[in-house]
Amino acid sequence: MAEETALVEAAGGTWSHEEALGLVGNDLMVSAQVLLERTPVTGTREQVVDALVSGVAARMRTGLPWRPGAPELLADLRRQDVPCALVTMSWTALADVLLEHLPAGTFAAVVTGDQVERGKPHPDPYLEAARRLAVEPQDCVALEDSPTGATSATAAGVPTLVVPNVVEVPRLAGAVRLGSLVDVTAEDLLPLLAAGT
Repeated sequence: MAEETALVEAAGGTWSHEEALGLVGNDLMVSAQVLLERTPVTGTREQVVDALVSGVAARMRTGLPWRPGAPELLADLRRQDVPCALVTMSWTALADVLLEHLPAGTFAAVVTGDQVERGKPHPDPYLEAARRLAVEPQDCVALEDSPTGATSATAAGVPTLVVPNVVEVPRLAGAVRLGSLVDVTAEDLLPLLAAGT
């Protein structure tokens, strides 16, 4: 969101927090199109995405803003030999920066926005992740924090735990709301989903 604001302000425009919230979880090409249509930013969608990705990657290299409990849950899943996939609408260049900060093998598969024809909220990213993990979507658990992500996961048939962050996520069939990942372990994931159904 900070990079969107910086890009718009550099072009002589303004970008509100509310406008930025409206793009959370979007495919980056969709976000780029919105910026081109609603602000003085010029160029191609690819150029806008490149500028956003470069700026966010630079910020990520100075430190990752982990959600409370997320690093511990990932470490527990790794200890339990549970294969995990990162499903993000960020592009590969951003995912690579994240992966640089994680122990090898944290994610057995990575699906990014530039690797799928249709990004979130379509089911394609989650279907591709399940395919790469060689499992059925219904045998997975998705952790999501955005409406587009939760819609994508549930549309793919993946049982979903929603942990809202900067935007509210509406209630969806196939999704269970969770306040935080703090103290959540690998063994807790299926019982949490079962308790919410």
